Parts: sequence; C-alpha cells; structure tokens
Amino acid sequence: MTWKPLVPPRHEREPRPVLASLGRVADRLGLGSPTALGAVFTRWEEIVGPDVAAHARPSTLRGGVLTIVVDQPTWAASLRLLAADLLARVAQESGEPVGELVVRVSGERPPRQR
Repeated sequence: MTWKPLVPPRHEREPRPVLASLGRVADRLGLGSPTALGAVFTRWEEIVGPDVAAHARPSTLRGGVLTIVVDQPTWAASLRLLAADLLARVAQESGEPVGELVVRVSGERPPRQR
C-alpha cells in the first residue's frame, strides 16, 4: 500500500477566491468579515457624511468593536453621543452587527478620502 498525503499538493489544488482566504485570515485575527471591513473603510464618508469624515476615521473593526480616531476632543464627545445611530448605520452598510464604539483622540487631522 502506497502512502498518500491527506491534502493534495499545492499545485493540484483548485484556486480559491481571495475573499475566501481573507475571510479565514480575518477570523483568525478576530477581525470583522472582509466585506464589513471593506464597507467601513472604503465608504466611511458615505456612512458618516463629509463633515464627520473630515475629523474622524475608522481605525479598527475587531470583535464587533469599531474604533474611531478623531482630531479633537469635541468630535470625540459628539460621536460618543451619536454612537447608537452611527453603529446602526455601520451595521446597515456593512451587513454585520457592530456592538460597541470606541473613540480616541489623536490630534491629527484624518486624511481626506477620494
């Protein structure tokens, strides 16, 4: 009887979509799904509006916790007051529930997205 590996060699495996691989990596790191991450990070200005996006940017989305970095303490206070509405919009756009919002002040103005 000839020994055969349980997993076929890499050159014999079918190609997989990148999104499937990213999903496994994101799960291992405790991140949101690639779809949710993409929605939050690429459509941030659409989700929060241009005024908020000029002063706040998403930093991480991990384990249902969205961390946002703002440039001034007044923006941090405002976003904390609007947390429920903001989390609902993020969940609607990303298709994934986000249960908590953490706001940090960095003092640097977020870069403008195009």
